[in-house]
Amino acid sequence: MRRTRAGEGRDETSAIPEKEKHTCLLRMAHILSYLVVFAAGLMIGLTTTSQFNGGFVSQRDRYSFINFQPSSNNCTLSLKQPLPLPSLDHQDQFPCMDIHNFVHPTELIHSMSDTELFWRASLVPNKQEYPYKRKPKVAFMFLTRGPLPMLPLWERFFFGHSNFFNIYVHAPPGYHLDVSNSSAFYRRQIPSQAVSWGTVALADAERRLLANALLDFSNERFVLLSESCIPVYNFPTVYRYLIDSFHSFVESYDDPSRYGRGRYSRSMLPDIQLRHWRKGSQWFELSRVLAVYIVSDTRYYTLFRKYCKPACYPDEHYIQTFLNMFHGNLNSNRTVTWVDWSQGGPHPATYGRANITVNFLQAIRNNGTLCRYNSDMTSICFLFARKFDRTALEPLLDLASQVMNF
Repeated sequence: MRRTRAGEGRDETSAIPEKEKHTCLLRMAHILSYLVVFAAGLMIGLTTTSQFNGGFVSQRDRYSFINFQPSSNNCTLSLKQPLPLPSLDHQDQFPCMDIHNFVHPTELIHSMSDTELFWRASLVPNKQEYPYKRKPKVAFMFLTRGPLPMLPLWERFFFGHSNFFNIYVHAPPGYHLDVSNSSAFYRRQIPSQAVSWGTVALADAERRLLANALLDFSNERFVLLSESCIPVYNFPTVYRYLIDSFHSFVESYDDPSRYGRGRYSRSMLPDIQLRHWRKGSQWFELSRVLAVYIVSDTRYYTLFRKYCKPACYPDEHYIQTFLNMFHGNLNSNRTVTWVDWSQGGPHPATYGRANITVNFLQAIRNNGTLCRYNSDMTSICFLFARKFDRTALEPLLDLASQVMNF
């Protein structure tokens, strides 16, 4: 037999538990690494879920129509199924858009640029019928240099007819029209920009008024007025005259003199030719169809912006020429705003207290001439008149019921 060295058998038998101990440590290390990976994955999952839920909550107002149903007309919304959002009650108030808010904006203030505004105003539904009972209105658009001295007369004119008109005021930036909350002019100012007489900024303001008024789908006719304008007929007469008309009322004629064709620039060729060129009064009245065409135009308005500069005045030529080129059959080629140019010069006559008599007002309303209205002739050719200064207000108020029936 082979003699075993002292202690040799003891070393071999003690090596077994050392190997088992090493194996156990390796297994525990593997288990710990799995636990670390699992914990890391769990933390990532929880973080992602939290961010997702937070993003969903931040979009709640925008997508509040999902899983909700309106419980009343004031946009109080009730949950169909409670959402797992701790901050959301089962009954809450949410900003929402119903058909009334979309077609009839109650607030005129917005942050849109002119480019954004004109794009928004040019949208036209392809569907012919309306999903609500539409009552056509007249948009009265006041392009002013500040105060409205004839405001009390206009207030009387509008009184009792609030369902048939909307008012829009383009005043100098920073100017606040101070009226009571019962006034028809209360909160009717639109976002404006500075305007200088004789520049393209004046035509910009006209288009800005049109675009803001087009945001309300109830507006069917659009009248441009100044602070010196007055109505010469009562509201029912004006309303029916405009709403029932087949044509718009934009004065547009060919003036061969230096004040007409003489303002044309050959730089507008080939898009606008001399034979297209027209002149007319700035104070227009338009149908909704033509108003949309005008705010949608970029090509021809850009030419006027570049080449129609003093002594060319875009407010006297742009709309007049544009309609003549493309929509002449929809225009009457006359204005419904009476103005006296008999004194000559760059500005019409201005009338004050001493001029306001029954005969004077009757002569504006019916001066013995006839004009075409639809397929007939009529003696009612002018619905408005200008220019009147602030001293004319008192006698006009005294004679309004007697002469103008309001």
